Amino acid sequence: MLLLPFLLLLPLPSFTLSLPLCRNSCGSIHIDYPFAIDDGCGSPLYRNMLNCSTATATATFAPPNASASASASASTSTSVASSSTDLFFETPSGSYKVEAIDYDSKTLTVYDPSMSTCTILQPHHDFLMSDLQLAVIPPSPRTVFALVNCSLDSPVLNRYKSLCFDNYHSCDDLYASCTSFKIFQMLSNNTPPCCFTSYTTLRFMSINILDCTHFTSFYDADKVNKPLDWSYGIKLSYGFPDTGCDGCRRSGGTCGFDVETQGPLCICSSTLNSTRECGAGTVGDREGGGKQLVVPFVTLIITTSIAIAISFL
Repeated sequence: MLLLPFLLLLPLPSFTLSLPLCRNSCGSIHIDYPFAIDDGCGSPLYRNMLNCSTATATATFAPPNASASASASASTSTSVASSSTDLFFETPSGSYKVEAIDYDSKTLTVYDPSMSTCTILQPHHDFLMSDLQLAVIPPSPRTVFALVNCSLDSPVLNRYKSLCFDNYHSCDDLYASCTSFKIFQMLSNNTPPCCFTSYTTLRFMSINILDCTHFTSFYDADKVNKPLDWSYGIKLSYGFPDTGCDGCRRSGGTCGFDVETQGPLCICSSTLNSTRECGAGTVGDREGGGKQLVVPFVTLIITTSIAIAISFL
């Protein structure tokens, strides 16, 4: 028992527990709660919905004064590699480039480069969201989907015609203003039916079932604006429950979650509290910018000291 006080005075060893590194940007897009691009960061409701991807492209340039034969050779040409980092919204139907996140209005705007617009006509494909995405980040009421070049037998022109918005833009206006859709009017010598509707229509009926050849989407369009002036893309509205993230931030931490239990976690710059705020343990930066939680083996030391003391009895 006499050894116990001396054992407790020994330097306390420690172990380290790796914490996730939460990046706060992807390209030009600022990443903040509830979103994240690293697992264990942000809200678990939006886990794996965003992906930060870097693409590299190589362009080859020939000297301007080189001869045709020389410029064709690898020795007189110059290859320049460029990379771009973009944020993507992942859905069951594919990846969609994130153009902006407005944390004040709680909206996220995505754009599909393969979607038809007023100036570009592309092969159609369905836009599908998961049940969770539809619940936590659905298309905003200001996002409109326009079904183009529909058949006279289309469900939205017959049994489900109530799904089309009344007193919106006319099909004549759409075909006359958009060079990409004008071809349908030229081929049929009249104005093919169209339908302005919400995402719900596309969710329950694919483009093939709707019997329309193409669709486009736009947001925040005023009824007086022409289709050429519309903002093409999909604006999503998100929300999240209060999990005490504000308190975590005020204490200097970053809001995250346990990847196994999905319980709230406060990842701190200097301390960590696995419930609400920073305050327990010490965090130090490891090489490479990561974070580690350093926890003394106090309990182990005390237990070992008592065990050794008892062995002398």
